Amino acid sequence: MEIFEVAVTCPDAATAAAIGRAAVEARLAACANIGGALRSLYHWEGAVAEDGEVLLMLKTRAALFDGLAAFVAARHPYRLPAITGWAVRCTPALAAWVAAETQGAPPPA
Repeated sequence: MEIFEVAVTCPDAATAAAIGRAAVEARLAACANIGGALRSLYHWEGAVAEDGEVLLMLKTRAALFDGLAAFVAARHPYRLPAITGWAVRCTPALAAWVAAETQGAPPPA
């Protein structure tokens, strides 16, 4: 079973916590980790923007990535939320736990 780590930049810790909790409760993610403050620089609408953000990391199964991304995007305040995911190597015990905690995940609402 392929495990994915999903990164989402959020405007603040409260938004990251709300999205992370909703994803875990919906069993689309086994775990949500909320990191400290980030400074993000990016092109937006013809200019370079700079904002403070918080990083939300979610652990899930690869098969759930598209549904999880749609679920997060529907709850995210940005018009274009940065949602990225990649396969990770992890211990068999962690992979089994992620798989068990995301079994029976409902379709995204």
